[in-house]
Amino acid sequence: MALPPPWQARGSAARLWPPIARFTAAERRLGDAAAARGPLAAGLYEFLRFGIKQGWACLFGALMLLLMLGTHLWYPADAPVARYDALVLASLAIQAALLLLRMETVEEAKVILLFHLVGTAMEVFKTAMGSWIYPEPSLLRIGGVPLFTGFMYAAVGSYLARIWRLLDFRFTRHPPFRATLVLAVLIYLNFFTHHAVADMRWALFLGAAVLFGRTTVHFRMWRAYRRMPLLLGFLLVTLFIWFAENLGTFTRAWIYPSQAAGWSPVSLAKFGSWFLLMLISYVMVSAVHGPRPMPREARAEPA
Repeated sequence: MALPPPWQARGSAARLWPPIARFTAAERRLGDAAAARGPLAAGLYEFLRFGIKQGWACLFGALMLLLMLGTHLWYPADAPVARYDALVLASLAIQAALLLLRMETVEEAKVILLFHLVGTAMEVFKTAMGSWIYPEPSLLRIGGVPLFTGFMYAAVGSYLARIWRLLDFRFTRHPPFRATLVLAVLIYLNFFTHHAVADMRWALFLGAAVLFGRTTVHFRMWRAYRRMPLLLGFLLVTLFIWFAENLGTFTRAWIYPSQAAGWSPVSLAKFGSWFLLMLISYVMVSAVHGPRPMPREARAEPA
């Protein structure tokens, strides 16, 4: 019996989490049954797997959003622990659970911690400049920034780290890491310097297009690899982050000056900001996983 090619030999991504690894055989039987029913059933099954993996990768961010929404609707105003402080403690508990259950690796947690620190430092500066505010009192804070805010940035890093493993990312024509690192540093600096000098975001957008414009990401939802332009993937992830930010400001976890009198949709200008921040997170995660090339002999179908 011929062995599968090395890029197909890894099997189900369920093995990445020991508590559900024992179900890989049942998952394989379910997939075989779907494939036996024809292309339509197989396509629907693959789409279902894609949705489940995306939801699994979003776990940390989704729990953060649920916490913000739940505390906005039901947290007692006279509780002995401030709402923001409760969010900090709950976020720490979630992060610890992910590590203890081995749903997140130590290496990924280190990158997420770094992104937490990078995000918090920017938050301290931005709130001091009046870009947005956190209107509620709390004890666990630095300046005007409650400490739970770093976990919101870490949620982006957590998603990218988890989806990278779950979909077994491979790449063609990926730019060198040093070039992406330079871009990430320039993006981060621009978030500070644009208050004093010209905003260079359009040059940074151009730099991202030049670096990643020819890059294709290959990902496996089931048995075959699919492909799409990496820049398109960046835009889709940014779109969902922008949706999440609208929900976050609806819960009054933080507000922009335009929302002081009442909630309104977050400006589309923030879409560009989150695109740039997401690039920083991507570069950090790529430092851990390392963009692996797609074997030439493997054929990837368009997503």
